[in-house]
Formats: sequence, C-alpha cells, structure tokens
Amino acid sequence: MKDNSYQVKPLKFSDPYYTADGSPRAQVDLSHPDTLWFNTGTLCNIECLRCYIESSPTNDALTYMTSDEVTDYLDQLDARKWNVREIGFTGGEPFMNPQILGMMTAALARGYDVLVLTNAMRPMMRSRVQSGLAALQATYGAKLTLRVSMDHFTAARHDEERGTGSFDIALKGMRWLRDVGIQTTVAGRSLWNESEADARLGYARLFEDEGFQIAAQSPADLIIFPEMDQSVEVPEITTACWGILGKTPQSVMCASSRMVVKRRGADRPSVVACTLLPYDAKFEMGTTLAESEASVSLNHPHCAKFCVLGGASCSS
Repeated sequence: MKDNSYQVKPLKFSDPYYTADGSPRAQVDLSHPDTLWFNTGTLCNIECLRCYIESSPTNDALTYMTSDEVTDYLDQLDARKWNVREIGFTGGEPFMNPQILGMMTAALARGYDVLVLTNAMRPMMRSRVQSGLAALQATYGAKLTLRVSMDHFTAARHDEERGTGSFDIALKGMRWLRDVGIQTTVAGRSLWNESEADARLGYARLFEDEGFQIAAQSPADLIIFPEMDQSVEVPEITTACWGILGKTPQSVMCASSRMVVKRRGADRPSVVACTLLPYDAKFEMGTTLAESEASVSLNHPHCAKFCVLGGASCSS
C-alpha cells in the first residue's frame, strides 16, 4: 500500500530550542546586566508610520508606570546586586507620563546614569517638564542624557515617517536642550537605502548648522537603527552562528538588559527580555528581576536582524 503520510516542515521561529532545520537555537544568558529599561506607557503624542511598538495617542496596551513601581525595581536591583550602570526610559513618549520626572529623579538620586528616549516635541516642551529637566541637569549634569528620535536629517524624510511639521518641532526641542545644556544624542533610521557613511555626513551637517554638540561619527552619539520589517526573510540564529559570524552571546542586547512593562489590566508590572518585544508572550519573564535572570532563546526575527546581524542595541 502506498504511504501517503508526509511530515510538515516546522515553521521558523516556532520552537524555543531548535530552528526549523533542527539545529540547536542560540540562547543568551544575562551575563553582564548594564541597563534596566522601563516602558513608561505606549501612549504617544504622534503616530509614526512604522512604529515597532505601535505607539499612538490611543494605544495604552502598556499603561503608565508609576514612580513607586520604578522605585520597587530599583530596590530589586540593589537586592539582586546587578550593578547596572544605566536606567533607561522609553515609551510611547515618556514625557506624556505625568510621573516621569519623579522616576528620573529616583534613578539619578541612586547614582545611575539615566537615558530617556523622546521625540523632543510638545510633551517635553511643557513648562512643568522644562523646569524639571533644567533642575535635574543642574543637579546631575552628564548623568542625564536625552536621546531624540530624528529619523532622518532632512525634514521631508523625517516628516514622511512622523507627520508634517514634526521635524521643525523636534528641532525646536533640541535647541532648547542645547541651550539648557542637557546632554543629547540622536536615534536615526536606515529606511532610505543610503549608506551609513552618507547618513552620518548628512546628520553631521545638520548638527554643525544647529550648534549641537553631537558627534555624528560616534555610534554612541548617533545611533542608526536597522529596520525591523517582519515581512523580510531573515535567518534563524543557531549555536553555530556565533563562530560563523565572529560574535559572542555577550554582544547581544539581552545579555546586558531587561525591560519592565505594565500591561493594561495587570495588577503589577512584569519583566520582558527585550525593549523590542514587549508584546510577545515568549519573551515574558515573570514579575521580578530574579525571575528574569533566566536565559533568553533567540526565537524572533528581531533577534536575528536587529541584534545579531544588525549589531544594534538600545542602550547608550
């Protein structure tokens, strides 16, 4: 009798331990905690065309974090002795959260470097926020950095992503940061098929024209993120890839960071493996830092394209 049975080929990024071809999937240990991120909430004053976290004026899938919740995790950092260097705040737009200044103060007062990702638009430019930021700068100086999302060095392309007029509004915010003396860096995007060298030259001209003390050739001052288009085919990362690519698990972002989020309707925040994957249940690691010390399976296209192959990291 003819055997009509067949074996269905496994889907990519479906098994936490093996890739679709049966190879052992790469996993990453939390080997050197350096940054603890807090997502302050997914609400944002604008809605970008390609926002990886789908932030908007109506998306509150991740609700506002509170200062008390941030303080609890700072206490956990002390208890776990992670010895992190940096506390990062991201969103949404962090300056929409009414308690953001308190969160920043709590982290700075404990001696951490603080990095805030912002679009430098109207939420940051409210008088209450400006006064608070100026006071923090006067007290903590270079311990505070704001990273401004400027997708391109031209208004046309930045506005293509973020809306008409957004480039000029962001520049106004950056000028204020410059004049107050708040340390500023920039995050750009590689959307337009230009070389990294050409992009950095374009930003360099903009920074020079505006008098921004931002070194366009420095990957720390200007981060140009690879795109995270999940419709593009990417390879899975196996244990053999480290040797093939000349990289180590320690170079991947989940070896050095975790992010705290608060889901709508949840009783308390939870910890996820990565800033890029706040919605994927596979990367939920419990509610405490102790639980989040487990290893992370590189079981998502972002792991491959953004972190391993792209070599990018959200930390400063």
